[in-house]
Amino acid sequence: MKPVNLLERLFCNSKPSADRCRRTRQWFTTALSRRLGPEAGWVRRHVAVCPRCRKRLAGLRNVEMALSLVRSQPHSLDLLSRANAHAIKMLQHGLRQAPKARELERSRPEPSLVEQFGQYRHSAVNVAACIAILLLTRAGVFGSLDKARTGGQKAVRQYYASHVGNDLAEEVFDG
Repeated sequence: MKPVNLLERLFCNSKPSADRCRRTRQWFTTALSRRLGPEAGWVRRHVAVCPRCRKRLAGLRNVEMALSLVRSQPHSLDLLSRANAHAIKMLQHGLRQAPKARELERSRPEPSLVEQFGQYRHSAVNVAACIAILLLTRAGVFGSLDKARTGGQKAVRQYYASHVGNDLAEEVFDG
């Protein structure tokens, strides 16, 4: 049996499956990160002795942390327009005046249905609570609860009357 070369398996001439492509991309990312990323041994050794690179790496980590924070929080609708405006300011003067740049500057995000009606959420919850109370009252739930409370009080009074005497039970419950 002929030994299989890893590179032949990865880069064979036949059309690879989507799963194989995904695994290969993951492998490349992991391999490159191990060899060239900030956690690579040679990078760590260099950063330990080079204050300039240590400062740059710290800045890179701050940017990564900020990006993960931005991804994890909901965004306001004006985030796109603010980001576009800042990006356009960074362009050279000639590019800033281009029609595509003007179009980008005027673009606005489409608010989702939740964002459009989010301002009415508190009112909708109040209306739903009122309707629930009306339905429960109409169904007699509150009357049933009162009957259960009264029945419970009678049972406790009878228990006290039978165990400690009727005169003490009357003093506790009528008192």
